[in-house]
Amino acid sequence: METILRYLVLCICLSYCQGKPPHIVFIVADDLGWNDVGLHNPDIKTPNIDKLARDGVILNQSYVQPLCSPSRHSIMTGYYPFKAGLQHLVILPWQPVCSPLQFKFLPQRLKDLGYATHMVGKWHVGFCSWNCTPTYRGFDSFFGYYNAQEDYYNHSWYNGLDLRNNTKVVRDLNGTYSLYAFEKRAKEILNNHDQSTPLFLYLPFQNVHDPIQVPKQYEDVYPNIKSDGRRKFSGMVSALDEAIGNITDRIKELGMYEDTLFAFTADNGGWIQYFGNNYPLRGGKFTIYEGGTRVIAFMTGVGLKKGTQYDGIMHAVDWSATLVDAAGGTPPTDGDGMSQWKAISGGAEPPRNELVYNYDQHLNPVQGHAAIRIGDWKLIDGYPGQYPDWYKPDTVYDLPDFNKPEKYFRDYIKMNKSRYQLYNLKDDPTEHNDLSKQYLDKVRELSARLNELTKSAVKPNYPDIPDPKSLPSRFGGAWSPGWC
Repeated sequence: METILRYLVLCICLSYCQGKPPHIVFIVADDLGWNDVGLHNPDIKTPNIDKLARDGVILNQSYVQPLCSPSRHSIMTGYYPFKAGLQHLVILPWQPVCSPLQFKFLPQRLKDLGYATHMVGKWHVGFCSWNCTPTYRGFDSFFGYYNAQEDYYNHSWYNGLDLRNNTKVVRDLNGTYSLYAFEKRAKEILNNHDQSTPLFLYLPFQNVHDPIQVPKQYEDVYPNIKSDGRRKFSGMVSALDEAIGNITDRIKELGMYEDTLFAFTADNGGWIQYFGNNYPLRGGKFTIYEGGTRVIAFMTGVGLKKGTQYDGIMHAVDWSATLVDAAGGTPPTDGDGMSQWKAISGGAEPPRNELVYNYDQHLNPVQGHAAIRIGDWKLIDGYPGQYPDWYKPDTVYDLPDFNKPEKYFRDYIKMNKSRYQLYNLKDDPTEHNDLSKQYLDKVRELSARLNELTKSAVKPNYPDIPDPKSLPSRFGGAWSPGWC
């Protein structure tokens, strides 16, 4: 008891000395490409996202994993997914897998600092056990879904309903576009929040992941886009932007805006097959090229200068330490993350000089094998992923049939299996010029460092056989915890 009291007194003293902790609103956009916002593409209408970014600090070199579950694990824990067995593809609803319970999640750290913690949107770091789910991992409330995706209107995936209010299945919103439901819940949380307590509001939206669905009024904003899919996708982006604007307006109406820190990131690059776009970056979701891993990101609000840009290297594993630091806490040092807060807010030297894009030892490396960046140099070791080219928006490409991948992957993986690719990202951010033959010493240097950093890798936890205990029919037709 004495130890707990000393800890509480210390927290109060820290809060007093450092001023009032900020409210934190952390937005994650799903499958939003580098070229899918107005900041990078004037054809896309995102005035609210653009204004938030320009009013704060744009993170020009912010990286994530090439897919969803690995990125969200990294954001929540500050550990690379190859240390948790989550480096291969994503968690499927019938797999008894979740982000390992020994890892402390970001909301748990913020609760230690006195924050109220709420989540609205997509989870996708595992749900087979209740202990894996949001309200058991630090969130005071959860409204959203557990899996990779769902129909935006009936909220089901693979014939299982997937929408929850805390632990209860939501069955009365069939026909409601999910973005509208998420915006409504976010506003309810804001309206009911006691402003004397710092708030952490985590908003991992469903937009703009497939299926490509959006109310027609948003699609109609883009009459000049020829591709039906790209037009609808762009409408999904603008719908997301409107929701973010509406939530921001509510924060202002409640008098909270001047005390709020906003953070924004995508979870991976845009998915080429479903009309996301990363041009001029190479590749997209599923690849360890820049288009799959370097994403639109920014921070804005209390403690930050307006209209600035940050060129330091940042990775998804840094978000936890950075936000804990911004909240006045001591950033964790036990994982792979580094606090970027002092560099972003005060001009300190950027702390990160290297990152691991991914390290996937699975026998079927559909996601991508391995890559590392040190300074300006990037080394790709082996197969880079499914989408290896440069894809312009509003262009229809003859993509391989990834539902029947045998020949494509057999040939392409064979070609890349023992291949290194080396790029200087300062001179060649779009990865056109492979320098591996000219700089053999640099290849050896980066390869050795990659091997050193991944010595602690664990085997991918990716069961190939579905667990029948997971079937929604056992839980009233909903994807549910309680079977692992």
